[in-house]
This record gives sequence, C-alpha cells and structure tokens, in this order.
Amino acid sequence: MLPTPTVHRTLSREMLDVLIRAGLITVLAVFCFRIVVPFLDLMVWGLILAITLYPLHIRLRRSLRNRDGLVATLIVLVAFGVILVPSYLLGVAVADSIEHVMAVVKSGSFRIPPPAESVAGWPLVGQHVHDFWQQASTDLTGLAQRFAPQLKEAGRALLGTVTGLGAGLLIFFIALIVAGILMAYGERGHRSAQQIASRISGPERGAQITDLCTATIRAVAQGVVGIAFIQMLLIGGGFVVMGIPAAGLLALGVLLIGIMQLPATLITLPVIAFVMLTEGVSTATIAFSAYVFVAGLADNVLKPLLLGRGVAVPMPVVLIGALGGMVTGGVIGLFIGPVMLAVGYELFWRWVKDQPQAERIDENEPARLAQTEGAEVPKHS
Repeated sequence: MLPTPTVHRTLSREMLDVLIRAGLITVLAVFCFRIVVPFLDLMVWGLILAITLYPLHIRLRRSLRNRDGLVATLIVLVAFGVILVPSYLLGVAVADSIEHVMAVVKSGSFRIPPPAESVAGWPLVGQHVHDFWQQASTDLTGLAQRFAPQLKEAGRALLGTVTGLGAGLLIFFIALIVAGILMAYGERGHRSAQQIASRISGPERGAQITDLCTATIRAVAQGVVGIAFIQMLLIGGGFVVMGIPAAGLLALGVLLIGIMQLPATLITLPVIAFVMLTEGVSTATIAFSAYVFVAGLADNVLKPLLLGRGVAVPMPVVLIGALGGMVTGGVIGLFIGPVMLAVGYELFWRWVKDQPQAERIDENEPARLAQTEGAEVPKHS
C-alpha cells in the first residue's frame, strides 16, 4: 500500500522540524564555543587542579566542620605560598643567568679552549667537529656572524619560552582560584559529572566513567607534573646554592624533561662533571654531586608512591601528550596535554574492552547438546 499525500506532507513537515532544531542547536553550540574558547585552557587547568586537590579538601573539611568555602580558601592560599616563593626564586635565578651570559658576551672575556688532536680521529664526524671547534677557539666573533640567523632564531625561541612561562604561571594562579571555587562545590560538581557521563554512556556506566576520569587525572597530575615540579625544586635549589651558571635555565630544563618522562640525569650528570672539572674534588663538590645525583633519581621513588595510586598510563602516551601539548598550547599545553591525552587513552580502551562477548558455536556444539539431553544426534549427509 502506497503512502498517501497526507502522509508525505506529515513526514516532510517532521523532517523539516528535525532539521530546523538540529540547525538551531548547532548554531547555539558554535556560538557558545566561540565565547568559551578563550577561557578553555584556564577552565581545564582549574578543573585538573580541583580534581587533584579535592582529596586534601575532604580531609581538612572533617576538621573544620564541613565549611567547604573556608577549606578551599585555605588550600588556595597555602598553594599560593608554596608555588609563589620557589617561582620567584627561579625567576630571579633565570634573570641572573641571562644577565651573566650577556655580561660575559659583551666583555669579550669568554674563550673556548682549542680542541685536542684526538678529536680529528673520531669516526665520520671527527674532522668536521675539529674544524668547527678550532674556529670557535680562534675566531668566535666570525663564527657568531656566520650563524647569526640561527642564533637570532634560537634567542627568539628562548625569549618566547621564558615569556610563555611567565604567562603560564599567571594563568596557573588564576586557575588555582578557579579550582578553589570548584572545590567549594565539589559534591555538587561530582553529581553533575556523573549525570553527564550517565547521559552520554548510559546510567549503568556513568559512575564508572566518572571514577575512571578522576583517577586518571589525579594519577597523571601527581605522578608526572607533580614529580617533575618536585625534582625541579630539589635540583634547582642545589644549583642555586652551588652557584652554577644559568642555574635557573637548568632548573627549567629539569622541569620540562621531567614532564616529558625523560631522566633528570641528562642534566645533572653534565653539571656534576662541570663542577668537578672547574672546582676540583673537595668536600663541598662531593656533597653537591651526591645530593644532585640522588635528587635526579628521586622520581624512581616518587612514581610508585604517586603514580601507582591511580591508573597506569604508558610513558609514550604521556610523552606524546607533553610534546603535542607544548606545540599546540605552549607552556600551558605542556601541563594540560599529558593529562587530557591520558584521559582519552583510558576512555578509549574502556570503550574497546567494554563489548559483549559473542557466543562461539563450533561444529561439535549440537553433539554436546544432544548428549546432554539424551537425544539422537543428527548425522550429516
């Protein structure tokens, strides 16, 4: 039976209504996204901090008679003090390092010792390295003029990194205030997150998805970013006390390679060698070397304590998240990238593993069923 013209008009009208509603929803979503996108990194960072610090908020709330606002304010103020003082010392150290390098370059007192003759005997690259090193030791100004464009670009990149770090620190403090506001309404926010997850993935999986995202964010924030920051403070403090040139920049390098899941010994071992060669072997240099070497290995102790409390995220995922976040979002993306990619990774594998097991029926299945029921097994012709 063919549909009547009235049915055609009704279907067309319903389809038109659906298209109009979908169009209006799309326009509204795009408009809202354009309004929110300037604050997206700030809100994501604030949410990550709130989720990471919320267990501490729960512990303190029991002692302060469930005064959520007061507890959140105290946590934010203490965090300001803990972060601001080392950041100020690091900034001063970076400024002093840059000023010292500029003073040495302007004075013309910087000299590079000539290479040993054995350098020319290195396989493949020995002669090129020897010639380059020889020119640097005899005509550093000419070599600098030769590579002036590359040095200029490297200087711009370094200045952009330092500027981005300052801007990222400012945004971090603002995100910390946002995190305090979110922690003050933590229970309500947790219920809202469960409702959103239940609406997307179903009521039976909403709580599981919420708990998985929370555990992943805490694990990566504590086990990756937190450990890198602790190592930066430990190693950078030793560099500053020992008077290492460019101590601030080296401490910043420790932070960056820590987030990238690379060993801090890539920086500590060359610094130890530099101190031993320039200062000689003494009680101070031995104590400094031992302290910096142990601080460079501190992540091996801290990772099982902090990262092991959540979910195990593979190192390549964290590395790709750090590098990709730094490329797309600068210093802020360096912190946010590993967390967000780890959450996406865990959700993806939860989706892959959460599928119904297909029933496998082989050729002998009818025979087994027949023997169980005492029936005659049909023979195949």
